Amino acid sequence: MSTRVLIVDDHPTFRATARLLLETEGFLVIGEAEDGMSAIAKATELAPDLVLLDVNLPDIDGFDVSSRITAVDGAPLVVLTSSRDPSEFGPLVRRSGARGFVPKDELSGASLQSLVS
Repeated sequence: MSTRVLIVDDHPTFRATARLLLETEGFLVIGEAEDGMSAIAKATELAPDLVLLDVNLPDIDGFDVSSRITAVDGAPLVVLTSSRDPSEFGPLVRRSGARGFVPKDELSGASLQSLVS
């Protein structure tokens, strides 16, 4: 059974690229969201196994979105992503409830699988 993924990013080009990459590598992308509030709503509605979540969103930052999504029983796993250097985020990734962080330029099925296995 494929891992069901919700992709959250405010850039349509990144969402399309991530979708293509993940579907090629056996993941099932079940939805997309362009901001934090939509991400929270879609995570509840679609019940993905995994949320690939951009840190920099136009309304709520990804750390807060991750905290809200992972606070619910039966919550999906969250993996944060950004084009910024991960060292800038310090302990924010861990405190957000996210499983981990993958830089956008290193996104692959293998990098996600290593965090969710």
